[in-house]
Amino acid sequence: MSTFLGMPKIFNTGHKQWEQGDPIPADPLNWGTDFPEGSSVTLRNSQMRKNLGHATTTIRNKRNMRVAEMPDWEELREAASAIKNETMLRMPELLEQMEENVTKRGGIVHWARDAQEANEIIHKILVEKQAKEVIKIKSMATQEINMNEYLAERGITAWETDLAEMIVQLGKDMPSHIVVPAIHRNRAEIREIFMSEMEDVPEDLTSDPRDLAMLARDHLRALFLKTKVAISGSNMMIPETGTLSIFESEGNGRMCLTLPETLISVVGIEKMVPRYKDAEVFAQLLPRSATGERMNPYTSTWTGVTPGDGPQEFHLILLDNGRSQTLADPVGREALNCIRCGACMNVCPVYEHTGGHAYNSVYPGPIGAILTPQLLNSLDADHPQSHLPFASSLCGACGDACPVKIDIPGILVHLRHKITESNRGGIPSGWDVAMKASSKVMSSGKVMGTSIKAGKALRPIAGKDEKISNAPWPLSGWTRNKDVPAPPAQTFRDWYKEEGQK
Repeated sequence: MSTFLGMPKIFNTGHKQWEQGDPIPADPLNWGTDFPEGSSVTLRNSQMRKNLGHATTTIRNKRNMRVAEMPDWEELREAASAIKNETMLRMPELLEQMEENVTKRGGIVHWARDAQEANEIIHKILVEKQAKEVIKIKSMATQEINMNEYLAERGITAWETDLAEMIVQLGKDMPSHIVVPAIHRNRAEIREIFMSEMEDVPEDLTSDPRDLAMLARDHLRALFLKTKVAISGSNMMIPETGTLSIFESEGNGRMCLTLPETLISVVGIEKMVPRYKDAEVFAQLLPRSATGERMNPYTSTWTGVTPGDGPQEFHLILLDNGRSQTLADPVGREALNCIRCGACMNVCPVYEHTGGHAYNSVYPGPIGAILTPQLLNSLDADHPQSHLPFASSLCGACGDACPVKIDIPGILVHLRHKITESNRGGIPSGWDVAMKASSKVMSSGKVMGTSIKAGKALRPIAGKDEKISNAPWPLSGWTRNKDVPAPPAQTFRDWYKEEGQK
């Protein structure tokens, strides 16, 4: 019985772990196998780990500088937490208010219970518009419902216009970060993707970031000018006025929001703040936490339809897709407060080593570990994504970094408890037997002392670094996933006894 950070591995999908080059997974929230298997694959990719370590360190350092400039940073976090908690408590009322005000201002509101309904609504609109291609602003909600693949199967191409998303799309890849989806790629790899997937690429294209960005700009400009329909998400909906917003850094979002004739926005029902003035709090927190910027270069808001200005038809699709069931958990619902900044990933030691693909979900890292299982209701121990709450050392860095003060470590423990309890009964697993035996040892000081002395027998199998990488059964499952320090040559009890005799 193998284990990962204490979680019994009792599920086997019969599928191989998704890797670069495989077909795009059919389920964006649950692909591949499980986290233990996924991490065993990604940990072997040394180039990916190098790329990831460099990128997360850079973003982390920039964020720390910008946060240090803010004397009221903790007060802003407290305010943001209070605003999001209010949103969760008032969600039905606020959603109705959002629908009312969007409709008043010429928009059309649709409700989607799940990914299938959302995709069907989008497809119906595009068929009515006779659209064969659409341009997209980076959107986690459309990633979550696999919209691009759904439309492609029906003869419609959705073009990503965010540079990192475009790199992922051209590379037939999957995103590995919420904010920087191509964070696992370096500039040389990006050049190779452009050379092989774009038309009319100059042979002397370098891997200089400016050259790559200018090539992407030329490629996208033609799409902006000819495409009649755009699809977006939203960082914040504001029910008070029926307003939506996009915070971005490249200007592609502004082009998508102003040039097309029709705009479709797919937004999770939790992505709201009650009042217009609340947006000011998040406008300070989001850019600093996400990319280490004082403010986003482009912040766009739109309210319904304005004759002669921007898209003349606006559709808002309010997406549930597991959010209502998440809201029902008084502890786990706090995960819905997430503003998708990615700060928790940039400080997480597990994510930094395994990368996002190990999580087998478009929501990786600490926030993915508490959000994905709840959206899928995968809290039974026989579901592959039930491993995610155990993919953490519980160091607490994610909770400290979260700009809206989500208690990620607390929710991880809460979900671990729910998953463990769902696995009670029946034939005891190896983990159950091991824990029962451990409780007998740890409840007796005398037995504990004897077992510590017996543990010295493991010292000979440790390496020169005094770490055990391949312990015998029953510890083999533990060391399959991580090294264990070798038992000390002298136990604390022996040392204490010697000191007491001096």
